Amino acid sequence: MEGIPHPIPRTVEEVFGDFKGRRAGLIKALTTDVEKFYHQCDPEKENLCLYGMPNETWEVNLPVEEVPPELPEPALGINFARDGMQEKDWLSLVAVHSDSWLLAVAFYFGARFGFGKNESGEDEEEDDEQGATCGACGESYGTDEFWICCDVCERWFHGKCVKITPAKAEHIKQYKCPGCSGKRARV
Repeated sequence: MEGIPHPIPRTVEEVFGDFKGRRAGLIKALTTDVEKFYHQCDPEKENLCLYGMPNETWEVNLPVEEVPPELPEPALGINFARDGMQEKDWLSLVAVHSDSWLLAVAFYFGARFGFGKNESGEDEEEDDEQGATCGACGESYGTDEFWICCDVCERWFHGKCVKITPAKAEHIKQYKCPGCSGKRARV
């Protein structure tokens, strides 16, 4: 996603505004701009993704090369199924994946900026990630990095240290760190 960087939403209202803008852009791609969108999804091109932008625009582009990506990744390779399906079915498939991506982005921002805190602004638990150090490298928590917590030992890890991206984390029901993944579960 190239071009002008969009401001990072830091409040509930800003996240909702970001969500609404991205949703409007995706709806535009799948309805009023459908011919333009269809032609940009050439199956001969590499894996393409549909991105909704906070300013109510959209773009079809390659996935970001940054690992881990700044935002959850949208469905990859939307262009490959285009010619193997009826257009209406293909657009429905892209719409379903786009809805999932929109929710993932909103939840990412919500988790990143601690919307789970109580109203007084204080943490509900002292052992929250704010004072954590990475269980792999030992560095302190940074708000600009993706972190994941082991559901077994409850230690925090940089996603990059345990090779987990935000997109991968969405599909993990229970994360076990490298140290715990070899341990047997207690019954």
